[in-house]
Amino acid sequence: MITVEDPVRRTLLKRGIALMGGLLFAGLMAPAGGYFLAPLWRHSDEGWSEVGPVSAIPVGTPIKVDFVERKKDGWATTEGRASVWIVTTDGAQFTVYDPRCTHLGCPYRWDTEKGVFLCPCHTAIFDMDGHVLSGPAPRPLDRLLTKVEDGRLLIRAVTHPQET
Repeated sequence: MITVEDPVRRTLLKRGIALMGGLLFAGLMAPAGGYFLAPLWRHSDEGWSEVGPVSAIPVGTPIKVDFVERKKDGWATTEGRASVWIVTTDGAQFTVYDPRCTHLGCPYRWDTEKGVFLCPCHTAIFDMDGHVLSGPAPRPLDRLLTKVEDGRLLIRAVTHPQET
């Protein structure tokens, strides 16, 4: 005996199976999509790194400070040691210099007796304001952005060349 299936029933079953498959697929893909799109919704710290308490920074004398620099890239956060030179004349406003000479990127140092920054590579000399006094350096020392929050000095890891 040959039976003829009801086309309405067949269509209803096909649609029901497709709907269940679609719901199952959406249920599995929603968490995966959330994982991949999560960095878009995270609060960005804009690359600010904490250097330390402002009370530890001497007034009138440059100080080299080492700190842990954190960089976020999507899901990965990398940490590395970095250093900066910090100058304050009043304990409220801070100037932070990149620790590399603007000539060839050599590390420079503060000479307390002469009151200048000295680069040993090619004898570049900078004053406390970062301006070039002599040597082959093409521009003043690069400055970093700063802000103070809750008595802690924060710097932004992007250097900004000074105006000459």
